[in-house]
Amino acid sequence: MLSWEQTPSLEPMRCCRAWVEINLAALKHNVQQFRSLLPAATQLMAVVKANAYGHGAVTVAQTALQAGASWLGVATVPEGIELRAAGLQAPILVMGAVNSTAEIEAMAHWRLQPTLVSPKQALVFSETLAQMAATRPLEVHLKIDTGMARLGYPWAEAVDFVRFVQPLPHLTIASLYSHLATADEPDRTVLQQQQQRFNTAIAALHQQRLLPPRLHLANTAATLADSALHYDQVRVGLGLYGLYPAPHLRHRIDLQPVMQVKARITHIQAVPAGTGVSYGHKYVCDRPMRLAVVGIGYADGVPRALSNRLQVMIQGHLAQQVGTITMDQLMLDVTHIPHLQAGDVVTLLGCDGQHTIGPDDWATMTNTISWEILCGFKHRLPRIAVERPLSTPATAQSQG
Repeated sequence: MLSWEQTPSLEPMRCCRAWVEINLAALKHNVQQFRSLLPAATQLMAVVKANAYGHGAVTVAQTALQAGASWLGVATVPEGIELRAAGLQAPILVMGAVNSTAEIEAMAHWRLQPTLVSPKQALVFSETLAQMAATRPLEVHLKIDTGMARLGYPWAEAVDFVRFVQPLPHLTIASLYSHLATADEPDRTVLQQQQQRFNTAIAALHQQRLLPPRLHLANTAATLADSALHYDQVRVGLGLYGLYPAPHLRHRIDLQPVMQVKARITHIQAVPAGTGVSYGHKYVCDRPMRLAVVGIGYADGVPRALSNRLQVMIQGHLAQQVGTITMDQLMLDVTHIPHLQAGDVVTLLGCDGQHTIGPDDWATMTNTISWEILCGFKHRLPRIAVERPLSTPATAQSQG
């Protein structure tokens, strides 16, 4: 029996079952592509919320900063603390609304910059910092609502908002910003309305000599769509990870997918015609088949809705998934692929030979968006950083 000191390390097991590969070369390339759209004075914020859209927040943040990003954007205080605890010193904007004393104290301690969306919230921040006897002011970002109806103070009252916050003790206004609701749509009607409202607020603040030092409005889609939306800073999320937010925004720059999802075959068996496969026998073999069991399932982030629709890649071949996708496993028809054995690698998302399957393909089949696919891969899948050569349009052909 093994003693505690003899217990095997988990490290060699990281890629035994299933994992996510993060191509740092592609990530650096994407940052540099976005930087090529921006003048030197316009800064790039790498949005790394939700564990960097499932890619691994710390590694992505470090790499993005090295490649040319200046800021980091997160949704929650713990996400920001994770980056600070890893030693990252770049400014970090927390884009979600924070109201609790514990969160405010943590933001001051870890030098995280909050989004303020109301005078009441600003007052709570100022009073909490005063009770802490904070020795330096906290930089805050004022968000106005120009048409998203989510977070933000009414755009028409921007002057009153800034005028209220500006004299509060322990706070320094670092920026004014808003968020676009339809930047990824070809119809620019709402986008133009939001931009006009933002510009109207800016003009009113400028007239009153209250204009904050930094302005930002653009997400990935707006950054690609129109340089007039760039202002002093852009906030790039999805594009950082190599995906376009809409088909009409492709080809403005060359983006490379950063994520590949892989798993191993754990078992292969021959079954006769008429064999029912997986729960509910939603698939019945219409001929003798060889089935491969793969160690990944919906608990890892493979949507169960892809059952009997999913294709994967093995050794340059496409293979059809059959039967209901289960929590930890799925089955493939590998009758046409010779010489497979347990331990062989299956690529679910990524490239293999002449085939490419991306999050957009899964999103189309499940009637969702690529953002949700990326964020769905669970923590039990280890993230493995690699430096892989970039693909070219000639070799990357989507199945979709």
